[in-house]
Amino acid sequence: MRWLALTLTLVAGGGMAPRAPDLANARIVDLTHPFDAATPYWPTATTGFELRTVHKGRTPDGYFYSAFSFCAPEHGGTHLDAPFHFAEGAFATDAIPLRQLVAAAVVVDVSAPASRDADYRLTTGDVRAFEEKHGRIAAGTIVLLRTGWSARWPDRKRYLGDDTPGDASRLHFPGYGKEATELLVRERKVGVLGIDTASLDHGPSSDFIVHQVAAAAGVPGLENLAGLSDLPPVGAWVVALPMKIAGGSGGPLRAIALLP
Repeated sequence: MRWLALTLTLVAGGGMAPRAPDLANARIVDLTHPFDAATPYWPTATTGFELRTVHKGRTPDGYFYSAFSFCAPEHGGTHLDAPFHFAEGAFATDAIPLRQLVAAAVVVDVSAPASRDADYRLTTGDVRAFEEKHGRIAAGTIVLLRTGWSARWPDRKRYLGDDTPGDASRLHFPGYGKEATELLVRERKVGVLGIDTASLDHGPSSDFIVHQVAAAAGVPGLENLAGLSDLPPVGAWVVALPMKIAGGSGGPLRAIALLP
């Protein structure tokens, strides 16, 4: 894997992204919530995560053996939204180029304004303020938006803003704003958008415009991330590999960050 440590991502404007950490010595941060019966799903989902026991115990030959089957919607828990989720003809889950899913990351922290406004949306001003302090965001970067909402997991009412089954009209949590998303995907040409809430769009959204803008640009989304408070604003690399569901619009995700 030495090639990964030497890979450099081109920056719009001629710079270089940070070198990938040395895999032999990197610190690994888990960005994934566990999947279990308590995992929050979108209120309109008809099912959640189900783990069924096929066998657990001693076999007739005397050795221990366990096996389970699971069932889950594509979009719930820590998961990926493929561009196909909101853009006809765009990349399905299995077709997303792996280079987009293994890349340098930046963490934009809006936890302070989000603590005052549960419906806060990332602004272009937030993005430009981040760049003034940390440098221009490189093309191909995985952008992670830290709102602080993962601390509310898995309390559905606190995390989603409402826990009425089948009703998604009264949700409240932060997200990306339309103009900030356009700046990131069209001008900065980032590779992926991620967030520690249930959606790239803020809770009250009814048109999911952030999903539309990102999907049209071929940019996947990572939702319900954990561990963003353990990452620096710059310097981490993220590996975000979903279940490879052929033709899928998304899928359960195991995401990690690598730090020097």
